[in-house]
Amino acid sequence: MVLNQLITTLMNEGLEEVECENIEFDPQFHHGVAVEDVEGIEDNHIIEVYQKGYKFKDKVIRPAMVKICKK
Repeated sequence: MVLNQLITTLMNEGLEEVECENIEFDPQFHHGVAVEDVEGIEDNHIIEVYQKGYKFKDKVIRPAMVKICKK
């Protein structure tokens, strides 16, 4: 219950999760830790998220750790 209140308060103050699903890799918001060639996924797009990233009032406080598709 306390955790939910903390998360709600932080979200109301400007905390956001960094988008990672079905988008192109952006080094300003993502930290690439692995690469793989996967059929059906465009080059330089995110395949998998290892750790969520967060922004606070449009400033990245933790980039998302991701796997990238490289052909």
